[in-house]
Amino acid sequence: MKVLVVGGGGREHALVWKIAQSPLVERLWAAPGNPGMARQATCLELAVDDDKGLAGFAEDHGIDLVVVGPEQPLVAGLADRLRARGLAVFGPSARAAAIEGSKAYAKRLMATHGVPTARFATFTDPVAARRYCRELGAPCVVKTDGLAAGKGAIVCSTLPEADDAIARSMERREFGGAGMTVVVEEFMRGEEASFFVLAGAGGVLPLAAAQDHKTVFDGDRGPNTGGMGAFSPVSAVDEGLRARIMREIVEPTLAALAADGAPYHGVLYVGLMLTAEGPRVVEFNCRFGDPECQPIMMCMTDDIVPLLSAVARGDRLPSPRPWTTGGPAAVCVTLASGGYPGPYVTGQEIAGIDAAEARDGVQVFHAGTARRDGRLVTAGGRVLGVTAVADELSSAIAAAYEAVRCIHFEGVHYRTDIGRRAREVRAT
Repeated sequence: MKVLVVGGGGREHALVWKIAQSPLVERLWAAPGNPGMARQATCLELAVDDDKGLAGFAEDHGIDLVVVGPEQPLVAGLADRLRARGLAVFGPSARAAAIEGSKAYAKRLMATHGVPTARFATFTDPVAARRYCRELGAPCVVKTDGLAAGKGAIVCSTLPEADDAIARSMERREFGGAGMTVVVEEFMRGEEASFFVLAGAGGVLPLAAAQDHKTVFDGDRGPNTGGMGAFSPVSAVDEGLRARIMREIVEPTLAALAADGAPYHGVLYVGLMLTAEGPRVVEFNCRFGDPECQPIMMCMTDDIVPLLSAVARGDRLPSPRPWTTGGPAAVCVTLASGGYPGPYVTGQEIAGIDAAEARDGVQVFHAGTARRDGRLVTAGGRVLGVTAVADELSSAIAAAYEAVRCIHFEGVHYRTDIGRRAREVRAT
């Protein structure tokens, strides 16, 4: 098979790394890719929004499978336009991707079809939004309706913080058009988990769960980021809870999308809060998580290519295996540029990746890197995802941080507590 992966971040590097291991793959390209992906794939000077360029390349080179990684091109309809050219594409239509592209749409869908989530209301008027915050009381959550690179959900501990979050979004327009409409919702208490399923005409296949660490500082402090690290699996998501999530959340959501004229073909990311009352939806995403994809790919023992291809072509997916304990665990620690998620400097030389990857079970996924004058340098807020796999979570954590200490660039910042809060949390 000839495969094209669209995207250039850490998630896409993890997908390229996993796809490259398949004996089915003859050639592999990434558009635009990054220096890390260049070790496994041929990188192309094509942007993720270059529909004509991507389609033309795929047609000219006989691409058998296109895998679209990031949310922005999916929400903008890239998968639709590639499918219209007769290409097999892993990734939902724009109409289905609206489940991430519009939080207001996702909330309405859940409310209409009885999918458990937080109490909420949607606003285009900041005065009304502030009034609803006072009805809910603090803490509460203010979310931009549109895409905001993982930074549009603001947890507000006090009502003045909620007022400021509404001002940032609706009045100061810090998130552009994405924040002209906001969703205000109650704060849910519990343990978070990211639950992933492959979904298509040929069925639904649940994958391993993961847990992300969104805030920039240890102890879940500071502003939200695109993700500072993740681990998989999540011990709380046992066989019983897995079945409940499928029955109460995944299946009705997919049925609701189909009834709305948006059958789902891709990976559905269910962001969960495991509350005392049971699992409730925090958000949906139309793609693999970043950085959750990195540990999930490291833990996956099956060939992923037949699964991605089955979804893209509407073929039958395999039945889920019985959930068992004792499988491998993986941890990803994000190395970020100093100042992220605020202003940061790029162009800092990176050293030590080879030493990190020389350690057993370690893979360094590139997220924001570039080659300049023969040097590997930083080129983004999140720079690298140092990921380790081991038989036990504690061993994977230790290996990941040993590898992290091998890597150096000026201003490097990372959390030191990724995976350390992992514990049994039972939702009844």
